[in-house]
Amino acid sequence: MKKVTVVGAGLAGSEAAWQLAQRGIAVELIEMKPHKMTPAHHSPDFGELVCSNSLRGDRLENAVGLLKEELRRMGSLILACAEETRVEAGGCLAVDRGGFSALVTKKLRSHPNITIRAEEVTQVPQGPVIIATGPLTSDALSKAIGEYFGQDYLHFFDAAAPLVTAESIDMDRAWWQSRYDRGTPDYINCAMDKAQYEAFVKELISAEEADVHGFEDQNVFEGCMPVEVMARRGVDTLRYGPLKPVGLRDPKTDKEPYAVVQLRQDNAAKSVYNLVGFQTHLKFGEQKRVFSMIPALRNAEFVRYGVMHHNTFLQSPKLLDRYYADRRDPLVAFAGQMTGVEGYVESAASGFLAAVAMAAKVMEKEPPEFPQTTAIGALGLYISDQRITDFQPMNINFSIIAPLEQRIRKKSEKNLAIANRSLAVIDALVAQGI
Repeated sequence: MKKVTVVGAGLAGSEAAWQLAQRGIAVELIEMKPHKMTPAHHSPDFGELVCSNSLRGDRLENAVGLLKEELRRMGSLILACAEETRVEAGGCLAVDRGGFSALVTKKLRSHPNITIRAEEVTQVPQGPVIIATGPLTSDALSKAIGEYFGQDYLHFFDAAAPLVTAESIDMDRAWWQSRYDRGTPDYINCAMDKAQYEAFVKELISAEEADVHGFEDQNVFEGCMPVEVMARRGVDTLRYGPLKPVGLRDPKTDKEPYAVVQLRQDNAAKSVYNLVGFQTHLKFGEQKRVFSMIPALRNAEFVRYGVMHHNTFLQSPKLLDRYYADRRDPLVAFAGQMTGVEGYVESAASGFLAAVAMAAKVMEKEPPEFPQTTAIGALGLYISDQRITDFQPMNINFSIIAPLEQRIRKKSEKNLAIANRSLAVIDALVAQGI
C-alpha cells in the first residue's frame, strides 16, 4: 500500500488525511496536540475551530456556499461532520464547536488506513507529504519551512470573538431574528440607539489593548478585523459592518434600529453565544467593561474573551503550484491557511485538492483537472498565480472564478449561473471516480 505523511490535524490536514485514506493510501497523520498546544488552541481534538463556529453562508449565490456544495458532492469529511453537528444560524452553516471537533477526531481515529502520531515535527519531512500545520505553525517547524524555501514567511494577525452565556443575556432588551427573516430566527439581536452606539464607539476606540508583539493595524486580515480597529476607521464604520441594522426590525418599536449586535449560537446545548464580528485584542477587563455597554449584555457572563494571534503564510505564488505542491518537488505539498487561503471552508478545500492530487501522484497518475470554473480549482489557481506581486490571504469569491460567457445583469442570477456551471463540472468529476 502506498503511504503519505500528513502533518497537522486542523481542518486542512484532517480533510487531506481522509481523502488519501478513502483512496486506499496509508496515511501517517502527525499532530503535536496534546503533546504541545498553541496559544489559540484549547482542545486535544482534531479540526478545532479557534475563531468563529460558523462556516459562513450556505446559499449557492454566495461563493463560500458554492465551495461548500462542491466539497459535499466530493465526499468532504469536514462538510459531513459540519452537517452532522449543525446548529441553527439562519442562512449560515454553524456547528457545535466541541461536537464538530470530536466527530472529526472520531472519524479519523477509526479509519483503518490512518495511523496517528502525537508529536511535534521540527523539520520538513521527505515526500510524499502534505504539511498542514496552520497559521500557528510551531516556531521550530516554521523556521524549518523558511529554511526549506530559503526565504521568510509573510504574516498577518488574526482575532477571535468573545463568548457569553445564554442565561446572562437580557432578552427584555433583545429579540430573535435572522436578517431579512431568512431561514429560522436563529440570532439574538441586541439593539442600540444613536446615543448608546456613539458612547460605545467612543469607549471602544479609547479602550486599553493587550500587548501583541509586532501588531500593527495594517497587518490585520480584513476578514477578521478587530472591532476596535474598525471603529478607528470612522464612527459609522461598525454600523456598515458587523453592527449593521439592515434587514432587522425591533419588535418593541417596529422600526429598524440604529445599530445591532448579533449573537450566534456556539454550541448544541444553546448555552453559549458568540458576538458576531467582535474579534478583538482588547485587554480582558476592557472587553468586559466596553462590551457590557451593549444594553442586552449589561450583565453578560463572558466564558471566553477575544484573543489575537499571529498567523503566518507562504508567498505561495512563488513557491506552490495549483495543487498546493512545491514547484521543485511535487511530492511535498502544503495546505490550509499557511498557503494563503483564508477561512475554514477554504482550508478544507485546499486540503482536499492537495490530497486528491497527491493520491494521483503516488499512484503514478495525472492529477485531476479542477478548472477555474470551479471554486476548488479557482482557489488553487489564485494561490499559485505568479503574476501576483503583492500576495495576500483571500476568502473564496466570485471574482477569482472564471466569468460566464454570457452577460447576466442581476448579481444573484449571475452568481447562481456560475454555481450551476461549476456543479456540472464537479458532478462530471464525481462520475469519473475522482
